[in-house]
Amino acid sequence: MRDRPHKAPQHKRAHQKSTRLDDEELALICAAAAACGMTPAGFLAHAALAAARDLNATAAVVAGERELVAELFAARRHLAHIGTNLNQVAKVLNSGGPAPHTDAVLTAVVNAVARLDAVTDRLLDHRDAA
Repeated sequence: MRDRPHKAPQHKRAHQKSTRLDDEELALICAAAAACGMTPAGFLAHAALAAARDLNATAAVVAGERELVAELFAARRHLAHIGTNLNQVAKVLNSGGPAPHTDAVLTAVVNAVARLDAVTDRLLDHRDAA
């Protein structure tokens, strides 16, 4: 139900944009809009305009998130390379041969997993703060 009068024709918004959301995103937006006494569309417009008016803060958030995602992908690639080394060690050990670099590879696996965990935690903290 609308609690305010219709806008005069000269003050109506002429442009309409469409946004795709998943169920969780839609629920968050609807809850936030209801808490503000706004419609979901009005809330989206208000939030988008607030972000557009403060481009320095918006750019910092986007850049920070991109940096985290880039680090996440780099950590994943690093873990994949180490996984290849671990498979090579396992092949040598299974054939009865010596694998003098086993400890170094296992240490690298532990470090890569810790790196992946750290960047995942940072990404989740960043999204929770946004």
